[in-house]
Amino acid sequence: MNDGQRHIFQRFDKELDTLHGKILAMGCLVEAQIGSALDVLRRGDIEGARQLIARDQEINAMDVELDELLVLLIAKRQPLARDLRELMTVNKITTDLERCGDEIRKIGRLTLRLYDTDQAPPNPKLLEDIFTLAELAGDMLHRVLEAFDRLDLELAIDVIDRQNRVDEGYEGALRRLSTYVMEDARNVGHSIQVTLALRALERICGHAKNIAGYLVYLATGKDVRHVDDSDVGKVVYGD
Repeated sequence: MNDGQRHIFQRFDKELDTLHGKILAMGCLVEAQIGSALDVLRRGDIEGARQLIARDQEINAMDVELDELLVLLIAKRQPLARDLRELMTVNKITTDLERCGDEIRKIGRLTLRLYDTDQAPPNPKLLEDIFTLAELAGDMLHRVLEAFDRLDLELAIDVIDRQNRVDEGYEGALRRLSTYVMEDARNVGHSIQVTLALRALERICGHAKNIAGYLVYLATGKDVRHVDDSDVGKVVYGD
């Protein structure tokens, strides 16, 4: 390899490092938004909910910036093989993180619908499952960002495995909500709003799982999008 080629590869590696850092920054902002969403909901903080909704524009701006950087890198470097696979993976990760931001914004709007009104606030029991499912969502997102940072295949597979817990938690929460409605019909309106919040959190978990799947593809070249969650480890390791 001559000096010119070596400098080109060094510059490309530096650009990939920059891209990596920007993805992590975007992911950290999304993770912080989940915590903020729970905080404003728990306190019924109307102004905080409005700020949360507005902050989604920062995530959107990061999404646009990363898209532009990816296009520039592909045009300048014309990457092949693993480098191209990495850029494609980053593009998909960015999309899922942006969609997580959209789902978090829905929880901010839920807070406004529940508390920025003349109606009585919701029964705290109706909100309990939101906080439980949000802990799972936050944990999965945090873990998948760690997996991305270190390209940790085992951690990525662990995130995918956690989807079963999410499905069980989501279905159990819906059953409890139906019980609250049967006990008191006045809970119907609030239960609908809580259902939308639970669905938003379930989707955040799904986006974290998607990102984990992209990391498996990046690390192994194996596409596990349509593999049953419990079988991903077997597909990757051949057990």
